[in-house]
Amino acid sequence: MTAPLPLPRLRLIRPTTVEAAVAARVECPQHEVLAGGTDLLVNLRRGLLAPPALIDITGIAELDEVRTTADRTRIGALVRLDRLAEDPAIASRHAALREAAVAVAAPGHRRLATVGGNLCLQTRCIYVNQSAWWRAAHGACLKSGGEVCHVAPEGARCHAAFSGDVAPALIALDAEIEIAGPAGRRRVACADLYHEEGRAHLRLDSGEIVTAIEVPTSIAHSGYLKERIRRSFDFPLAGVAIACRTEGAELSALRIAVTGTNSRPLLIEGTDALLGRRIDESVLAAAEKLVARQVRPMRTTLFPANHRRSVAAALARRLLGALGAPDAAAGRGHAGGTA
Repeated sequence: MTAPLPLPRLRLIRPTTVEAAVAARVECPQHEVLAGGTDLLVNLRRGLLAPPALIDITGIAELDEVRTTADRTRIGALVRLDRLAEDPAIASRHAALREAAVAVAAPGHRRLATVGGNLCLQTRCIYVNQSAWWRAAHGACLKSGGEVCHVAPEGARCHAAFSGDVAPALIALDAEIEIAGPAGRRRVACADLYHEEGRAHLRLDSGEIVTAIEVPTSIAHSGYLKERIRRSFDFPLAGVAIACRTEGAELSALRIAVTGTNSRPLLIEGTDALLGRRIDESVLAAAEKLVARQVRPMRTTLFPANHRRSVAAALARRLLGALGAPDAAAGRGHAGGTA
C-alpha cells in the first residue's frame, strides 16, 4: 500500500465567536470546520476533500462547556469524547451517551474527538475510503466525483453508511441539536439532523454549524452496544442505542436507534406497539424483528449486508434484555461487546 498524501496547503481561519465562524462559512460554504480533526485530517490526506480553508473553532469558549439543570444537560459541540466518557453526571443521567463515547475508536482519538465532530462524521464506504491511487484505478463513485454508486450501480444515490457512535445514543435519548447560522440559532431533533443520502447526509443549510446538544433526563434506563471487526478502535459494523422506562414491570417508553447500516442513524419505528408489556422473550423477539426489517445495510464494508442486519437485530435484543433485567446497571457488560 502507498502512503497517504501529505496534507495540502490550507488557509486556517480561527474565529473566537460562533457568529464569526458562521460568517466564515457564509463567505465560502466550501470551507471545512475543524474541531478534533480525527476524521477530517484523514480525509484530507486521502484526497477526499479539498477545501480552500479550514475554520478552526477550537477557540470558541462557549462550545466547550457542559451545563446541567434538573431536567436536561447542555453539551457544547467542542466537548471531547473522553470528557463525556469520564463525567459521572453523564454516566448517571445518560448512560447510553457515556457508553457510546467510550466505544469510539481508541483513547488517543477520544482525547481529541469532539461530540459535534462525531455527530457530523462523514459517511463511509469501501469504495471511497481508500487511497487516491486506489480510487483512480477503480473509478470514481458518486461520493468522489463520479457518476455511479459502485454499491448500487442502477441507483441514483450514494449508499455510503453513517458510522458515528454518539448520534444513535442521542437519538434514543430524544436529544435536540442546536444549530447556528446566518438566520440565528435553531434546534432540531437529533434524528432530523440527517437524511438518507451518503453524499450529503447532514441537513445543514449554507453557513450553518452545530453548536450544542440538549439532552433531557426523562428516560430512566439507556445503553449502547456496537459490533466491529477490531474491538480496540474500529467503526461499527452495527451499533444500537436503546432508551426505555418501565412502570412496574411494564414498558412505558422505548426508543431504539441504529448506526452503521444506513446513510443516516436510524430511529426504529413501531416501538410503541411494545409499550404496556413486560420485557419477556416475546418483546425481545419483536424488537429484534423491528430492527431487522427497518435497517438497510448495503455492501459498504467488507462484511455482507445480511450479516450486519443480523448483528444490529441481535444487539437490540441483547441490549433491551439487559436494560430490562433487575440488575440492568451492572448486567450489560462492556459497551463494545459482541453480539
